[in-house]
Amino acid sequence: MALALALILIAPPAHAAGLGDPIFPNDGNTGYRVTHYALDFAWQATKKPFEATATVEAEATQGLSSFTLDFAGNQLREVTVDGAAATTKRTGDKLTVTPAKALAAQQRFTATVRYTADPTLQRRRSDAISVYGWIPTPDGTVVYPQPNGARLIFPNNDHPSQKAPISITISTPADITAVATGTLKSRTAIAGNRVRWSYDSPQPVATQLVGLAIGKFTVTNGTGPNGLPLRDVVPTDLVQQVEKYRTRTPGHLEWMEKRVGKYPFDNYGILVAHTDLGVALETQTLSMFPEGDLAGSESSAEKDMIHELAHQWFGNSVTVRQWSDLWLSEGHAQFYQRLFAAEKGWENLESKMREIYSQHDSWRSTYGPPAKPTEPKLFSRMVYDGSVLVLYALRQKVGAATFEKIERAWVAQYRDKAASTADYIALASRESGTDLTAFLRAWLYDAKTPPMPGW
Repeated sequence: MALALALILIAPPAHAAGLGDPIFPNDGNTGYRVTHYALDFAWQATKKPFEATATVEAEATQGLSSFTLDFAGNQLREVTVDGAAATTKRTGDKLTVTPAKALAAQQRFTATVRYTADPTLQRRRSDAISVYGWIPTPDGTVVYPQPNGARLIFPNNDHPSQKAPISITISTPADITAVATGTLKSRTAIAGNRVRWSYDSPQPVATQLVGLAIGKFTVTNGTGPNGLPLRDVVPTDLVQQVEKYRTRTPGHLEWMEKRVGKYPFDNYGILVAHTDLGVALETQTLSMFPEGDLAGSESSAEKDMIHELAHQWFGNSVTVRQWSDLWLSEGHAQFYQRLFAAEKGWENLESKMREIYSQHDSWRSTYGPPAKPTEPKLFSRMVYDGSVLVLYALRQKVGAATFEKIERAWVAQYRDKAASTADYIALASRESGTDLTAFLRAWLYDAKTPPMPGW
């Protein structure tokens, strides 16, 4: 018995599922770090299942007898680890993988998951994001992974802090175009009157921000500030309808770069989708807009475009460490949207902030303070305009020049990383030369809205 007990004690532990996030405690997985995802999809037709392979390269951060991936729905066919068959068990959204041989701490390994993807898988929320997952279109699909729907698309470590580079390959019928996050590396004709599209994103991507769309698109390439490659993807039958606003991206990039610094990725563009979703999404390097977003008024279209563009810095390049830090993403995107609208003369910034201030206590009561949101109303008025008010209060406190210094330092220091509310408070204090801890914590966590500086 003593010998058996000793063997048990030195055996590698099973993988712990769930990172304990205050909002989604079961999301994500511990025990390893993903270093690269590679997806290979054999797309067939709208709503038709297709064969898929996900290759997850990772490094164990502890000895592991098993590990878990976030993976929901879809028909699992086979899992291998370093080429050897692994045993699996599915419980809820977790896929437990037991390799033929236990993994040592710091060991690099490759898990290959073969499955039949179901491009109709969706989930629903009762906040601004009503539907997420696979979004079928008349001739294809788009994906909307936010907040935790990437597991409906491919097996992964589904938490915004656990981002990794990704490569995506999609084969389609010859008359269908596939686009994805990153840069197009190749387009190759293959057997069966099909085409294989390969994309690569060497910079890390949060799972909720992976972009993918398939359909009858017109792709327009261009050049933005400092030679930045631009790529816009529009359903062919909507090209003329959205042309007026689509061409304004270079000016939007110049406007943002003037305020926060150089665009953080290798390319950018907009994707217009044949959907009636209620919200756009800042999918990395290729912001996705429902077709109605760029078919309305100038102010509505451009505000949406600035919002999703601002996210490329705030939320994409600098990713939230926990979901309770979402104000750092949505609040910043909404702040620059409001600032842009004010400079265009579409709204008065102070009047808008006074209007929001008058509702802030009510929002705090209903949705929680900006940095302490509640479920299921995570994407609420508080995380958008309510968080804008926090940034406006900081700007009022330190002045516009120091606020810009803080913002530039934030996106520079945490580029390609995940960062928290505590990180922002510390950086703002450092860059302003003033301890802003008490000031910002009151705005972010208190039950009542503090007085606005300067009013």
